[in-house]
Amino acid sequence: MGYDYALVHLTYTLPPAALLTLLYAPLCTKLDLYKIAFLIAIAVTSTIPWDSYLIRNNIWSYPPSVVLGPKIFDIPIEEVFFFVVQTFNTTLLYLLLSKPALHSTYLLREKKGTREGQKWKYIKLMGQLAFALTFKKGIDYVRAEGKHTYLGLIFVWAAPFLWVLWSLAYQFLVRLPFTSTLVPIVIPTLYLWVVDTLALKRGTWVIEAGTKTGIALWPGLEIEEAVFFLLTNCLIVFGLVAFDNAIAVLTTFPSHFPRIPALPSPALLVRALLVPASTYDDDRILALQQSVQRLKAKSRSFYLASSTFQGRLRIDLTILYSFCRVADDLIDNAKDAAEAKQWVAKLKTFVDLSYAGDVTKPDGSVVRGDDKNQGQATIFAVQNFPDDAMLTLLLLPTQKLDREPLNELLRGFEMDLAFTPSNASGPIKTEADLDTYGARVAGTVALLCIQLVLFHYPGTSEAKAKRLMAAGHDMGIALQYTNIARDLAVDAQESKRCYVPPAWLKKEKLTPESFITGLKSGTPDEFFRKKLTSVRGRLLERAFALYEMSRGAIEELPREARAPMRVAVESYMQIARELRRPGFRVVGKAGRASVPGWKRIWVGWRALLGPVKR
Repeated sequence: MGYDYALVHLTYTLPPAALLTLLYAPLCTKLDLYKIAFLIAIAVTSTIPWDSYLIRNNIWSYPPSVVLGPKIFDIPIEEVFFFVVQTFNTTLLYLLLSKPALHSTYLLREKKGTREGQKWKYIKLMGQLAFALTFKKGIDYVRAEGKHTYLGLIFVWAAPFLWVLWSLAYQFLVRLPFTSTLVPIVIPTLYLWVVDTLALKRGTWVIEAGTKTGIALWPGLEIEEAVFFLLTNCLIVFGLVAFDNAIAVLTTFPSHFPRIPALPSPALLVRALLVPASTYDDDRILALQQSVQRLKAKSRSFYLASSTFQGRLRIDLTILYSFCRVADDLIDNAKDAAEAKQWVAKLKTFVDLSYAGDVTKPDGSVVRGDDKNQGQATIFAVQNFPDDAMLTLLLLPTQKLDREPLNELLRGFEMDLAFTPSNASGPIKTEADLDTYGARVAGTVALLCIQLVLFHYPGTSEAKAKRLMAAGHDMGIALQYTNIARDLAVDAQESKRCYVPPAWLKKEKLTPESFITGLKSGTPDEFFRKKLTSVRGRLLERAFALYEMSRGAIEELPREARAPMRVAVESYMQIARELRRPGFRVVGKAGRASVPGWKRIWVGWRALLGPVKR
């Protein structure tokens, strides 16, 4: 009896497990726990027979003086735990690195008879051939019964699993970022090579001389051991990628899988992986890709927050953001006011057609129109909008959203059109006008987000739902005040707009026109900077007042959405905190307050842990 092997775990495997658990715990979901348990169960059950065979046939051994004594099928309990902890560590690293990716966007339709389709056919076949040849070489080595026996047994054991996983998930294994595939293989492999080197030198485990090549990757590390740890980490990551590939198919294509359980069965996961790539809806995939790019380019705060939402809710929220961005860009980028008004009219028509045929019952519930009405909206979108905008419109989940907030959003865009060179303050004459504007362009969006949350996680009473949507509406206004405070210079330089109520400016002895002139100067004098700080401070004061009134409602949301919604709100409100900080950082010619990347991550991580105390 000895403690050497146990000390290997205490010194080298458990500390990384504890650190990774600490880092990932706030992000962990029930699906993640299911994934971890699933992978560990497969790793243990598939490795025990193979490892037991190696020990019984004296391929490798463990001196009695280095292990505690208890065994499972002749395998020391410490070795069985190694299967568990290696899988756990590699899985957590993979989950941590792959969290930002919306996996739906890495699906690809393989059109038969096209060059692209043929390319993917050959990619699949080449991988299958490589693993089949590895398996064949392993059989040859084992049959030879010589110095390549151990290496052959590794190939014979690992290659079939890798062949199956590659056949099921080759698209994802090729298309996912290296941070989701290569990095979670390389880092644990290098680390375990070092651990193995130390263990072999100490004699914690021993490879018999007659079954190994005698080749070392470096002094103390047998080539067989290097290959073993490389392939085991490949197996873990391949399994995780296949799992996520299946989840992506389930969540992306409601036409194939109208309803999916929170924890899909292994049979359902395999069924999803067996859906032919030629049947994927490529328009839906492209629309999601475009939507993610817009989110990533236009809002780093919401892009960070989006990664904490799950499944179809994350997809719907991403599409909703993309719709708002598309509508805003169509209007803002119009060549003149007349064209901008045309885009507003077209968007109104699209919304009207999307909800045409709806019937409101006496109890206030709404019965949605039939597919014919949706078809009319689709035809209108195809005929009247650019391709990238059209695809987003087609995916907008109108069946899950009320009509009126979308109409209010368009009225907010109409308010923007009231700004003219001769009317710098546009429709904003009072603080109430600014509240109305914020309610229309941002409060409505927050309300729609709450509706999506309640749709995907039902069970909230009607009275509570109304209270949550009202609070979300007010929170949206708070975020819009933050946005206005951040973009004072941007709005002045690019749009010649002043969203600050004239009465506020009058207290600083300014007019909307003089305020815009001062912002456009690029290097305002100290006197004007003080006035600017005062105006911005008032905007932020209003933002924080609305934020404090509304943020408690986040804790009443369904459990699955609380922490992600906290991240969304706190990530954006951090901009307001940066604006309040003396000497806040400015980026670009227009002068935006920027939250450093490390701070955005820290704010998001802290928000995941629980309500932020002020």
